[in-house]
Amino acid sequence: MSRHRETSVQDDEVGSAAEGSEPVEVPHAELSADALHGLIESFVLREGTEYGEREVPLERKVAQVMRQLERGVARIVFDPASESIDIVVAVKGSRNVRH
Repeated sequence: MSRHRETSVQDDEVGSAAEGSEPVEVPHAELSADALHGLIESFVLREGTEYGEREVPLERKVAQVMRQLERGVARIVFDPASESIDIVVAVKGSRNVRH
């Protein structure tokens, strides 16, 4: 899906400001159920997220990540510089993410 929009000086200024911005934590409860499910599903389908020799069904992987988000073991982080969102392991006492 492609969106067309005109670029202006204001857009360039926002982009420059975002380059130096720190990642921002996105509380999972603030996402719609569909958006959250899609984000988690995308995360578990990436390469490198295999669970070992035994095949684990997709919905079970999604449920496991959801429980980790609910317990605070994992968190959702938006990076304004790359305009990407990811799920990461929560690090206690970490100050590298704005809340």
